[in-house]
Amino acid sequence: MVKQIAFFLFFSCLLYSKQVEIRADSFSADEKKGINILSGSVLVKNKDDVLNSDKLLIYTDKNNKPLKYIASGNASFKIFIKDRVYQGSANELVYNLSTDTYEANGNAYIQDLSTNNKLYGDRISIDKKSQHYKVFGLNEKKPARFIFNLKDELK
Repeated sequence: MVKQIAFFLFFSCLLYSKQVEIRADSFSADEKKGINILSGSVLVKNKDDVLNSDKLLIYTDKNNKPLKYIASGNASFKIFIKDRVYQGSANELVYNLSTDTYEANGNAYIQDLSTNNKLYGDRISIDKKSQHYKVFGLNEKKPARFIFNLKDELK
C-alpha cells in the first residue's frame, strides 16, 4: 500500500504543475479501473489552487495520469484566475485537468475575494482558460443569483 501511495504521489507531482500535494487520512487505488479514492480531511494543492473535501475520487488513464478530480462532502476550493482569487463550495466539485474547468454541483457558491461579488446556483461552471462562468438555478423557487457591489463614483 505504501508503494502505491508513493507511486501515486510521484506521478501526480509530475503533471500539470511542478508540484501537486495531496493529503488524506486514507487512500486506496484500483489501477485496473483507474480510480483512486482518498478519504478524510482531503487536501489538494496544485500551484496556488486548493481543494478540500471529505472524499476525493481521482480518475486516471491507463498510464496513471490524472484526468478528473471529484470532491464530495464539505467540498470547498480556492482558485486563482489571472489576478483574481475565488473561493467557493458545493455538495460536489469536479475538476477536469485536460480542459482546466471546474464545476460546482448542488448548493454551489463562488465569491470573488477582490470585489466581494458572489454567485449562487445549483450548478456553476468555471473555465479557467477562457474565464467564462455559467450559473444554473435549480428551479423557480431556487434561481441562480448574482450579488455584486456597485462602485460609488458620485462621491
